[in-house]
Amino acid sequence: MRTKILMVVLTILLSGAQMIQAQVTEDNKKTIEQLLKKKEVIKKEERDKLKAAVEVINERLERNEITAATAQELKETAAKKHALNIENRLAIIDNKIALYERNQEDVIIKDNEEDKEVILFGIKINSKEGKKIKYDRRTRKDLVVAFGLNNALADGQSLSDSDFKILGSRFFEIGWSWKTRVFKNSNWLRVNYGISYVSNGLKLTDNRYFVENGDLTEVEDFRVELDKSKFRMDHLVVPLYLEIGPSRIFKSEEKIRYYIDRKFRLGIGGYVGANISTRQKLKYKEDGDRIKDKIKRDYNTNDFVYGLGAYAGFGDMSLYLKYDLNPIFKDPNTELNNISLGLRFDL
Repeated sequence: MRTKILMVVLTILLSGAQMIQAQVTEDNKKTIEQLLKKKEVIKKEERDKLKAAVEVINERLERNEITAATAQELKETAAKKHALNIENRLAIIDNKIALYERNQEDVIIKDNEEDKEVILFGIKINSKEGKKIKYDRRTRKDLVVAFGLNNALADGQSLSDSDFKILGSRFFEIGWSWKTRVFKNSNWLRVNYGISYVSNGLKLTDNRYFVENGDLTEVEDFRVELDKSKFRMDHLVVPLYLEIGPSRIFKSEEKIRYYIDRKFRLGIGGYVGANISTRQKLKYKEDGDRIKDKIKRDYNTNDFVYGLGAYAGFGDMSLYLKYDLNPIFKDPNTELNNISLGLRFDL
């Protein structure tokens, strides 16, 4: 009886050993296949790194930070570096393949720069297969600077019959913006939002200026010839735009990075904010004296501002258009809506 039990136990142990040995052999074959595929991954990774390095060198050359000769030397150094990287990393892979081929039926302990993995009787311990790639941060911050031409139009009015000088009326904007990609693993759609200080200036034509008469803000002729008549409104606004555009993508085994420099982008959205200051500046000569009047009043302007905006361009620079949906002055004044066209820089 004991002999039969011992024989059964030995049979079970032998069968188990054969199964384990078969499993280990199969695992080693799969590992060899993965290592062969990894050789191609290594080549592509190092070539991508070399390409990125060359782009940085070219950008430095374009900015005149280095000479053409220095740029060529840097490119040659980078090429040698990544060629040696490929050679050394492939040698490591070849050695591992040789190790697995010699030990097809043995338990192998894998140990490399990417992971540490133990295979014990066909079971993987501390395996890092399926390690998630780290994507680029989703939000970036930029300094926004914009400037250009400004004007104000009534309903049905065109720039040709505007009350304000086309080239003399200007706007300026400066602020911070945050750009967040909408999708975790893609960068084609982004939300652009922030806070900005905006100054809209208007210069009246024909020696005129603004006069506040109760609830009305009217345009009148000045008593003497004006050297300058400028009306300015300062706003603090919160812009919000949906931005679309392609990206340069840098990929490695560990991370993915997105770059939108020198790429086309289009933003459509709007803004809301508050009027924080309204003033008028007059320069003229009277009785032989040069006089500068700086008058700070509300001039019946609306306390809040909101409107639509859009920008389109390449890289940091874009053509920028914004239009205030709210009129400049409160009822019962004529409805004038501010409109601006200029350049925008996201730095």
